[in-house]
Amino acid sequence: MGDTATDTLVQKNKSGDVISGGGLVAKALKAEGVDTIFTLCGGHIIDIYDGCLDEGIKIVDVRHEQVAAHAADGYARQTGKLGCVVTTAGPGCTNAVTGVATAFRSESPILHIGGQSSLTQHKMGSLQDLPHVDMMAPITKLSAGVLSTERVADMISMAARECFSGAYGPSYLEIPRDILDREIPLETAVLPEYGKYRASVQSIGDPADIEKLADLLVNAKKPAMLVGSQVYMARGHQAAIDLGRALNIPLYMNGASRGILPPGDPHYFNRTRRDAFTNADVLVIVGTPFDFRMGYGKRISKELTLVQIDQDYRTVGKNRDVDLGIAGDPGAVLKAVHDATTGRTDNGAKDREGWLAELRELEGKKTDKLMPLFLSDQDPIHPYRLAWEINEFLTEDTIYVGDGGDVVTISAQAVQPRGPGNWMDPGALGSLGVGTGFAMAAKLAHPNKEVVCLYGDGSFGMTGFDMETANRFGAPFLAVIGNNSHMNQIRYGQVAKYGEQRGNVGNKLGDIPFGKFAEMLGGYGEEVTDPNEIGPALRRAREEIKSTGKSAVVNVWIDPDEYAPGTKNQTMYK
Repeated sequence: MGDTATDTLVQKNKSGDVISGGGLVAKALKAEGVDTIFTLCGGHIIDIYDGCLDEGIKIVDVRHEQVAAHAADGYARQTGKLGCVVTTAGPGCTNAVTGVATAFRSESPILHIGGQSSLTQHKMGSLQDLPHVDMMAPITKLSAGVLSTERVADMISMAARECFSGAYGPSYLEIPRDILDREIPLETAVLPEYGKYRASVQSIGDPADIEKLADLLVNAKKPAMLVGSQVYMARGHQAAIDLGRALNIPLYMNGASRGILPPGDPHYFNRTRRDAFTNADVLVIVGTPFDFRMGYGKRISKELTLVQIDQDYRTVGKNRDVDLGIAGDPGAVLKAVHDATTGRTDNGAKDREGWLAELRELEGKKTDKLMPLFLSDQDPIHPYRLAWEINEFLTEDTIYVGDGGDVVTISAQAVQPRGPGNWMDPGALGSLGVGTGFAMAAKLAHPNKEVVCLYGDGSFGMTGFDMETANRFGAPFLAVIGNNSHMNQIRYGQVAKYGEQRGNVGNKLGDIPFGKFAEMLGGYGEEVTDPNEIGPALRRAREEIKSTGKSAVVNVWIDPDEYAPGTKNQTMYK
């Protein structure tokens, strides 16, 4: 399309006479509150870009579609709105699969729009033709093709509705090129009016069950609550905090909900989760499944009263029986329970003071036990020391992203985010390579916040080149690499099973001075081999990012023979 034709189309679109399929995509996305799409160009999808320019939607073009999908996921997590990734057909779609699957297992609402050859070329062996809809179906809540230009906006509204129905998650729409390029009279397009095609998702389940849970909690002597990712993703974290404070309940956070309370808050607990799961009399699990991270529910005492609240009824009671299950919006449910406790005699109040004191004392003892590792001066650098230095570096305005295996597992022992939304991790899929997309998206969503991403050297190598994209779009971040030249989480199991001689097969990487990578992109890079230089290096990098507007890399050489406890116990496989 030449400049004259482009100008003519823009004039027609703005006059309201005719509109292309790509223009309808953009109008529908704008109605959903989408202000940014993440994409890698392809001939099948260029009309979407044209429409986005008309609607003022930012187009962030990356170097690999996996990064685009992770960025859409990260943007959804940070904004609470629909994330959007747009890919071309064939390899454009397949490259994005890992990112979409990560969003699926993490229950993150993203819309993946994929290109396809024209309907007139159906089953003819056209360029990049694949059965995208069938491929995406197992990892999305809705996977469908759009077969007419008139239905483009309608199908996008349908897909977005699915993303936020029950537990959040991704949808996929395939739009053939001739559907996108075709121009139709605007009045013939199906344009649902935003706000009039959504049902309320603020369900509290059965009101009788709200009353039961209120009774359980006011009579509990040793209650505890685990606040999972759904709570923050649905922005229900304040309801969890209010209920915890009103009834003096210790709160444990995981996934996206880490950081909803700052360390030092009287109801924030971190290191005593297993103790609470063993000794509580009432345990409320909100918005997290009984999956491998929870030992499939087996780590919870069978003697306590177990309550599970989840957006998806299929998750309630899966892998582990519960005494009370509620399917509904986590924030709405917790607020309703809080309201139901008002005016009731709090029979367990006195006992709970002692319960919190008992857990607080245990927290202190467990922290004291870890401090020699956190402050270790060992050479090579102990990964626990790196994690501790990052924690000490964080501010209330720092978003922490973890991307890696063992090094990120270790970081969870030390890194305590200071505010809601300040923790991002791959989630249950355990995907490596999420960091660059997450970090870029977080910075785009919150330009005034600092973003720090801790990578393993293996994970950085997967998507690190899109640091250039972050720089290009004014979204610089600090990459800290725990470099042990191995895929260490897997290496431990290999060594234990097959011995030292075969332990490094398939997991030994090269010794790469990644600090030079940042310099190549015009930013600041530094190599760190002295544990006492980690903090100063991080502070130097922070100042360089401020002055140059470019991402920085601090490459920290850590001991390849130190592992997280979970890695040594192989808990991820049990």
